[in-house]
Amino acid sequence: MVDEAPKVLDDPLALRITGGEWRARKAEPEAFSKSLRSLVVARSRYSEDELGRAVAAGVSQCVVLGAGLDTFAYRNPYARLRVFEVDHPATQQWKRELLARAGITAPDSVTYVPVDFERESLAERLRAAGLGSEATFFSWLGVTPYLSREAFEGTVGLIGRMPAGSGLVFDYVISPALMPEATRKGLEALAERVAQVGEPFRLYFDPAELERELRAAGFAWVEDLGPAEIDARFFAGRGDGLGVGGGAGQVVSARV
Repeated sequence: MVDEAPKVLDDPLALRITGGEWRARKAEPEAFSKSLRSLVVARSRYSEDELGRAVAAGVSQCVVLGAGLDTFAYRNPYARLRVFEVDHPATQQWKRELLARAGITAPDSVTYVPVDFERESLAERLRAAGLGSEATFFSWLGVTPYLSREAFEGTVGLIGRMPAGSGLVFDYVISPALMPEATRKGLEALAERVAQVGEPFRLYFDPAELERELRAAGFAWVEDLGPAEIDARFFAGRGDGLGVGGGAGQVVSARV
């Protein structure tokens, strides 16, 4: 997914920060695995496209929620954009060790915001880290399936109260009852694997209900891309079979 051409997401740092471990998993034969990998790069590309639109409109702050091993902050092409990486303190420390091992230097535009979500307020930690009160773009990828309903609503409500021009991109898993049988079985296998490492899936959505919820939270514009829309936008015309296909995930852009 990193080296197939044409590239959906040109990320020269991805293999460096992981130490090349991704290559060992590339040979997995499962169609669901290929769909999942396609979603991972498509959601990042979509988020970075939406961020570029926001920057062109004057936004100069980006918050990466649950940053994990996301590399955008270390290849940020926007001179005026300040990036706040939010994550659990232990995860953030692990990432910084991997960055150092890979020889990837954090630019001055990056601010790390360690947050223990069980004990600390996201809004308070962001303010303490220097996030301004102006319009802000939020990227929230690979996180919502693991959240409680209360945590999701609290974060969406916080962003929905941000100044006009703020935006949010996140991905989510649709309710299993809405999936084709083959997709549901693939999701069940994945859910079993992540539960075994202590990160069970907890949150699913009906797309129509989710849009109503986002608008009620203060978002004036919502775009929700399902598998067909993702494939049409990012994987059309490819001869290598890459694409989300009948995947379980969707990606949303919402603007205040």
